[in-house]
Amino acid sequence: MGIHRRQWIKTTVAAFAAAWLGTTTLLAVPTQAAEKVTVFAAASLKNAIDDITAAWQKESGKEATISYAASSALAKQIESGAPADIFISADLDWMDYVAKKNLIKADTRKNLLGNRIVLVAPKDKAEPIEIKKGFDLAKLLDGGRLAMGAVDSVPAGKYGKAALESLGVWPSVEGKIAGAESVRAALLLVSRGEAPYGIVYRTDAAADKEVKIVGTFPDDSHPAIIYPIAILSESKNADAVSLFDYIKSEKAVPFFEKQGFTVLK
Repeated sequence: MGIHRRQWIKTTVAAFAAAWLGTTTLLAVPTQAAEKVTVFAAASLKNAIDDITAAWQKESGKEATISYAASSALAKQIESGAPADIFISADLDWMDYVAKKNLIKADTRKNLLGNRIVLVAPKDKAEPIEIKKGFDLAKLLDGGRLAMGAVDSVPAGKYGKAALESLGVWPSVEGKIAGAESVRAALLLVSRGEAPYGIVYRTDAAADKEVKIVGTFPDDSHPAIIYPIAILSESKNADAVSLFDYIKSEKAVPFFEKQGFTVLK
């Protein structure tokens, strides 16, 4: 029996029960059945999206639930049928991945944000580093490991590897990587002092007072960092469009810019 048919039966039964009891709760049944909008968002978006959804909920009276993880993990979950309404990826590749499987509403896709990748260190050990061609990152690690997202799947890890390759540094540190399941997990390794350096987004560094940016990777050392957003094909929640539009609106801009994102027009 389909989900919609089961829901119809439950609603009908509730209506008859209310009538039999002589109550006036018939109009409350659809409200009780209302579902929260579900957003799958890249881990690096947590602070901004938390603030934006809180503002939307206050304004609209609607509710949302957010699932944060690496874009790769979220895309795989969407592919496996995980129920969600909106997907915000930290790179174009993983949005392309779900798009090619017809899992998004193509006409809703939009490039939403830009970001930068930086080198961070624990705040009490942070000294400025000039990130340039051939800089000696292996020496800086001094036997420690470089924390970054998994370089074969996590967008921040992919950007980081591309930058290190472009700068001619990757061969010297390839065997010294502490790969993490998300950029926030990589940030945590540095924040806890478990790794002397890490490559994360500028926005993540701004969200953790225990780390400090010691250098910024040149924009031309890696592909442009773009966060696309789209509504998923299987979304049937009418409130999803409302939240989607809010995230793209001028009302959301201050929240993104506060975290250091560049809002793409």
